[in-house]
Amino acid sequence: MYILVNPILAYQVKKSSSLRKVKTDAADAYHLCELYYKEEFEPYKKRGEKFLNLRILTRQHESLTGLFIQAKLQFQAILDQVFPEYRGVFGDLYSKVSLYILLEFPTANTVLSTNKTKLKERISVLCKGRSEDWAKEKTQHLISAATCNPFGKHDMKVI
Repeated sequence: MYILVNPILAYQVKKSSSLRKVKTDAADAYHLCELYYKEEFEPYKKRGEKFLNLRILTRQHESLTGLFIQAKLQFQAILDQVFPEYRGVFGDLYSKVSLYILLEFPTANTVLSTNKTKLKERISVLCKGRSEDWAKEKTQHLISAATCNPFGKHDMKVI
């Protein structure tokens, strides 16, 4: 059985307890013994391979989640510059229907220059589980969002 002590913690305790620098192994051992009696340490438990793999996977998941959030924020920033009123058209900005509509009609100008029937047809095709009335309502909502575009005729494309 042994106890694993963080070297930074051991150094801080040593630094705080001695006024002058003493460089001997005996003094270091003494400070570690003091630390042992002042703190409540538990014996070191060797982690299994599954536990270590789980830790690595958790860290990778956190990293990927951070990248995903960053990409979403950048996407929203670009969308706010190109088609700011679009955000309220669909309940979920990142739904399949919403993203495909943005892919086909990336700006307010492309929405306004497209036939209303074609817009409704594309929304219906992309979301087959919804009714025709829902597609008609979303088409109207999309057209009104494009009409309210504060940037006028600037035709920029979302990449």
